[in-house]
Amino acid sequence: MGTAPGVAAVVTALLLGVTGCGSDAGASVSDVSTPTATKSLGPAAKAPRSALAGLIVLPRGYIADSQDGSGPFTAATFLDSWSAVPAVDRALLLNAGFVEGYRATRLSPDKKKRFTLQLFKAATPAKANVLQEGFWSQDTHERGFTVPNALTDARVEYDGGTGQSEAVAEASFVVGALVAELSVRQTGALGSNPQPDIALITALVKQQRARLTSNSS
Repeated sequence: MGTAPGVAAVVTALLLGVTGCGSDAGASVSDVSTPTATKSLGPAAKAPRSALAGLIVLPRGYIADSQDGSGPFTAATFLDSWSAVPAVDRALLLNAGFVEGYRATRLSPDKKKRFTLQLFKAATPAKANVLQEGFWSQDTHERGFTVPNALTDARVEYDGGTGQSEAVAEASFVVGALVAELSVRQTGALGSNPQPDIALITALVKQQRARLTSNSS
């Protein structure tokens, strides 16, 4: 985003927060909180409170997204609400022995960036790896960046629906039987040249992996 590496690291460190139990509005490590649903996911989402909620890492200072809620999801909810190719994703989830999922979305304070995290729990670690590859291969990726043991991409694309440019930084990784997908999207008017927030997504991947690894051990 045009920020010197040292400054980016400091800014990123200040932005990050880790969540655990209670409200999920960007608590710090010393004020731990658990994400709760911000809107109903509909009849298909009548799942018990998910243990995945306590594993979510969110960027500090980001706020609830009224356009896209957070909470546990079933296969049916995911296919109905967020899948771009339901027939393909249905097969992927079925083959992976999908158990449960959790989605969290947040907006930056200026509402220009949207952070999304999705966790998918598969039947086995091997099936989680296949699920990750299946999801990742559906999109065209332009430029990877260095995050150990993760699939990454940074790109700027045209959004025909809004007539704006969208900068995307995303990453996907597997810990045990869990697939984690993270993205930060920023829109801007054509010609404004928004840049993928690689520094933020890299730091979030590091903290999210640490949280999942600690839990699995």
